[in-house]
Amino acid sequence: MAFYSVDRRFVAGLALAGFMLAVAGCQSSDNGILNLGFGKKDPTAPPPPQDPKILASQLQAYCPKVTLRDGTAYFNTYARGAKPKKKKGDAAADAQATAEAAAAQTGPNGQPVDPDHDPSKIIYQASISDVTRDCTHANGQLSMKIAVAGKVVPGPMFAPGTVTMPIRIAVQHGNDVLYSQLHQYQVQVTDPSAATQFVFTDANVVVPEPTAKDYQAYAGYDENTPAASADKSKGKRKKRAPATN
Repeated sequence: MAFYSVDRRFVAGLALAGFMLAVAGCQSSDNGILNLGFGKKDPTAPPPPQDPKILASQLQAYCPKVTLRDGTAYFNTYARGAKPKKKKGDAAADAQATAEAAAAQTGPNGQPVDPDHDPSKIIYQASISDVTRDCTHANGQLSMKIAVAGKVVPGPMFAPGTVTMPIRIAVQHGNDVLYSQLHQYQVQVTDPSAATQFVFTDANVVVPEPTAKDYQAYAGYDENTPAASADKSKGKRKKRAPATN
């Protein structure tokens, strides 16, 4: 019986302590911390954070990312195939030359091959493996040094010499081109059994200071350079109007 009375006093104490905690929780629910929508909001509570804005210090540290466009990471140099000489009146030689020319323009799968882009006529194959950049901000302008690293691998028609690679560096803001420069970069290749490494740097990239982190820089090979238009008027004589009395 003594154990039973002690147990009842213990349970009653726990109940009383729980009730006091519940009352304290109800009284503190209006402090803005445990506000479940039933109490008033504390007018001294700080306002919710607004959308983050780019600070001037962040723009001063901003350096646009450099990427390679699709299809601009490789550049091949081809040799032009020499056409076999024909013998006059030799029908068999003419037929053989025609068959060899047709075979040279057909790939392994039977598809026609562009004679100017035949894989068996590659002298060098150049590729870009990495790009990087460095930025400085001064006088309302962003100056960049954009570097590309790659290698030149000898092809089936290798011949020691100089490889001229058309490397374009560009910076855009949306659809606006802020900077675009095509460089004819040359690399000397002499070893037919190993790749020749190269690093090219354009240190003259200058664009207006950005107002947001929305510039995009590009690097890569560009073979689609517009050819200089020939002056069709050269060598042509103007027709004179017939003389009238």
